Formats: sequence, C-alpha cells, structure tokens
Amino acid sequence: MRKTSENLNTASGLRIAMILLGIAVTPVLLSSSSLGNQLSSSELIQVVSIGGLILAILAAITISVGEKARLPTYGIVKYAFGEKGAIAINILMAISLFGWITVTANMFGHSVHDLLAQYGFNLPTPLLVGFGCIIFVASTAFGFEVLGKVAQFAVPIIALVLCYILYVAVNGKAPMVEHLSSMNMGVAISSVVGTIIVLVATLPDFGSFVHNRKHAIIAALLTFLIAYPLLYWAGATPSALSGQSSLLGAMALFGAVLPTAILLIFATVTGNAGNMFQGTLVVSTLLTRFPKWQITVALGVLATIVGSMDIMAWFIPFLLFLGVATPPVAGIYIADFFIYRRNGYDESLLAKESQIKITTFVAWIIGSLVGFMTIKGMFTLTTIPSVDSILVACVCYAVLSKFTSANK
Repeated sequence: MRKTSENLNTASGLRIAMILLGIAVTPVLLSSSSLGNQLSSSELIQVVSIGGLILAILAAITISVGEKARLPTYGIVKYAFGEKGAIAINILMAISLFGWITVTANMFGHSVHDLLAQYGFNLPTPLLVGFGCIIFVASTAFGFEVLGKVAQFAVPIIALVLCYILYVAVNGKAPMVEHLSSMNMGVAISSVVGTIIVLVATLPDFGSFVHNRKHAIIAALLTFLIAYPLLYWAGATPSALSGQSSLLGAMALFGAVLPTAILLIFATVTGNAGNMFQGTLVVSTLLTRFPKWQITVALGVLATIVGSMDIMAWFIPFLLFLGVATPPVAGIYIADFFIYRRNGYDESLLAKESQIKITTFVAWIIGSLVGFMTIKGMFTLTTIPSVDSILVACVCYAVLSKFTSANK
C-alpha cells in the first residue's frame, strides 16, 4: 500500500511553489490582459482575490492527494477509472499536454524572432522554435531536480522584469483611458480560475515529490492564494491603464517592448519545462518500455516539427475544448480519495477490481457535459464552469460508485 514517506527524494513547499509559478506565468500573461481592460481597479482586485481563493482550496486538496499516494495524476486515476479505463484518460491528457508544449514552443519562437528583428537579425522562426525545444528538453530530461533549479533561476528574473514593466506602466506617459466595466464578475472570476485549472487538476504530479502534507499545503497556498493573484493583477494592470488587449501591445505604448519580450521568453522557458515534465510523466504510463529521458527528447522533436507549422489559429481552440474534460477527472479522483483511499493506495486492488469502470466514465461524461453547457451559457450553477464540472463529477462519482458497491 502506498503511504506518505519522508525518506523519498522530495522537495520543499517553496521549491514546488516556484516550479508551479514558472508554469503559470505564460497562460497568465496571455489571459490577464483581456481581463484588465474590462474591469475597474477595485473589481480587478476583487476578482483575482476570489479566483485565487477558489484555486488555493482546490490545489490544497489535489496536491495533498498526490502527497498521500506518491503517484502522479496518471497513476491515481487508475484506481477510479480502472487500470485499462485510465488509458483513455491518459491519452486525452497526453494530447492536451503535448498541444500546450507545442503552442508554447511556437510562442517562444515568435517572441525571440520579434526581439532579434529589432536589432536587424531575421532568423527563421522554425529554427528558433527548435532552439527553444532544446532548452525545454534540457530543463526536463535530467529529472525533477534540474526542473526545480531552472525555476529557482528563472522565476526571480520573471518577477523582477514584471515589477519593472508594472512600474513603467504606472508611471508611463501613454494616453490613459477611462473604463466602464463590461465584464460580468462571475465570468471574470471564471477566467481567473479557468486559466490555470488544468494545472490544479494535475497537481498530484508535484504532490508526489513534496516532503509531506504540511509542505504540500504551503506550496498550494503560496502559489494560488498569494502569488497567483498578484501575478494576474500585475499582468492585467498595463492593459487596464492603456486599453490594449495584450501585454505586448500595452507595453509598446509605454515604450517597453524589450523587457516585455524578455519576460515572455523567460515565461515560455519555465512554462514549457513544466509542461514537458508533466507530458513525460503521462506518456511514460502509455509507453512503459522507453526511459523517461527518451520520451522527453521525442516530445521535443515533435514539438519542434508541429510548433513550426502555422496551425495555432485552430489548435488553441481545440486545446481549450480538451481542457473542459480535465477538471471533472480531478473531481472524480478527489471523491475516490475521500471515500476509499484515505489510508493509502493499495496496488493489489487494481488487479481485483474492474479494469474498466463504466460508472466512473458516466460521471466523467456528465461532469464534462455540464462544464461545456455552462461555458455555452445554457444554464448556470456556480458561474464558474470548471468548478461546476468538478463538483458535478465529484457528486456523480460518489453516488454512482456507492450505488454500484451496494448492488455488488
């Protein structure tokens, strides 16, 4: 039976928080700008605070499940979905993670290209995408320890550059704009939560490396209750002051394109190193014959090829659609943990239980459909679609699994 052990090669809550922030920076910088130019300053602070609190609560639970199990997300779902049933979930998550690796690699290539173009260098973007993938692979292929060192180096630089950008924006001379709030508060909170909910749902990947439960909670609270709201607010403020819908566009008005480009480059490095780490974990459960470093290299080569293509316009919506299906998985393994696994994860049970648990898939499908329908505005529960899907999947799994057990 898998139980918490403090004798493992583990990391502190602070180091885990640094890694998580490095992963979170890229999606935050992409999404926060569209929020900043539609809310007043007081509304923005309220929205990021509530969103951070929701994420912190969920993160504290999901990372603690990983700490207890000492298994990645893709090992934990076997207990709820069945050993063979979990393969379908792992394939879905593998596609989603590889997609974000590719999108971030593409973003790295274009950011470096735009930066070098200012100094008269016009290198091919595919070459720069490939160079970025070499960095991502090097940051991941040598294991969790190197990933932590990359985050310890890069995250402070990202924070300093972001503080400088924020200072320039607040004290800049670009024409200021007056804003009327045009975004519903529920929709705004949903944006803050939804930006990073997939990372929260897969936090067992990092919980399995943390010292103990105390450090798991520290990592969750530092990242999502404190740092994430500040990061989101800092990313949204330049757009709130300028009226631009992107951070790069906003900082162009303030004459700070160079530091912004540097910020985006560092953000993509830390973000994709984390994506590559998680992608390697999930693919390794599907291709067990290959060492993890070979899987990381293969992901880097594929990301170079696909990331060099002009497919981002339709690829990102496809990935967002896949993201609807991930939060319900978290709701299911949370319910499974509290009902059946609080004393640990017994591997011997996997062979005795059903290999494909149909009722679990029913709960997952219902949760995904609810998330999709609330995103489309067909009805409203909590006003936050990803939270709706987690809660519905959690309740459905609890009811259906108890019903199945009673029948047996």
